[in-house]
Parts: sequence; C-alpha cells; structure tokens
Amino acid sequence: MDLRFLYQRTKHFIISPVKAWEVVHRENRPIKYVRGSFFLPLIMLVSISSLFGSLFFINNTLKPMYSILTGINTFLFLYLGVYASAFIVNEITRALDLGHEFLTAFKLVAYSMAPIFLSLTVSRLFESLLFINILGLYGLYIFWIGMEKMINPAEHKKLPMLIATVISMIIIFGLLQIVLSRLTETVYFALFA
Repeated sequence: MDLRFLYQRTKHFIISPVKAWEVVHRENRPIKYVRGSFFLPLIMLVSISSLFGSLFFINNTLKPMYSILTGINTFLFLYLGVYASAFIVNEITRALDLGHEFLTAFKLVAYSMAPIFLSLTVSRLFESLLFINILGLYGLYIFWIGMEKMINPAEHKKLPMLIATVISMIIIFGLLQIVLSRLTETVYFALFA
C-alpha cells in the first residue's frame, strides 16, 4: 500500500480531475496497484469509520459484535459494489461500441467514487452529518471527465453512458444494501444476540 500515492491521487481527483485523468490515461498501472494503493485503503477507511460510528455513537443497546459486523458489511458493500459497477460499465461501453476493457472501467468507477468514499467516512462516523454525502455527487463530474479522457466517446454517446451508469449503480448499490443489511442482522441475531 502506497500512502503517498493514495494521498496525492485523491487530492488531485478532488482538486483537479482533468489533470488527474490525464495522468491516469498516460500511466499504465495494473488493476492490482489501483486496488491496493487507492481503492482498498479508502474503503477500509470507510469501514473503520462505520465500525467506530456504530460502536460509539449509534449502538447503545447492542453488543460490540454488531458494530464489527457493521464494519464488515460496509467493506463488502463498497468492495462488491465497485466491482459490480465496473463490470456493468464495461458492458455499457461494449454495448455502445466504446471498447471493452475491464481495467478502464474499474479505474473510471474507483477513481470517480473518491468523493463518495471521503463523505461516507465522515457520515458513517457521525450519523448526524449524513447530509455531507451530497458532496459525493461530485463523483459524477469526475466520472464524466474520466469518460472523456479514458474512452473518448462520441458526443451523442456521452449522456446515454452516464445515465446508464448512474441507474445501474443505483440498482447495484441498492440491492447490495438490502441483501447485506439483512445478512448482517440475521447473523447477529442468530449467533450473538
């Protein structure tokens, strides 16, 4: 894990996404590096924030194991959600004749979710700051810029790709939230309550 890379890459995507995407487009980093030095550290940060938020600020009546399961739930939610979204973006690009490369789709999804990961870190720790998640919508702009740099779709394909991606991600994350929340509650009440 390269913490300097994580800090610099996150900062550049938040402050100057156009320049950040130019760098990503020029470099040839494998998915393993993007996952290990950017994606995983950020979702681990959100998961730890979720665990401590549940333990110290939300969970007053349940055992600490519920908070641990909440942290695991958050990790799986984000991990599976990003991979499923990257798979869908890959299929969308194939359907629109824009190429077919999973690495590009993964980079688009993982890097554009940086604002969401950062806002979730705060809102999962302090539930009263849930409104801060609205800042995650900045990820749509980052995705738009990345789509232009990495895929370079024709003008008439940009909006359909963005709309299809957003709808797909809403469905993916919605279903994951339902399934993983029920699974967490079932495991907790069956084994630890």
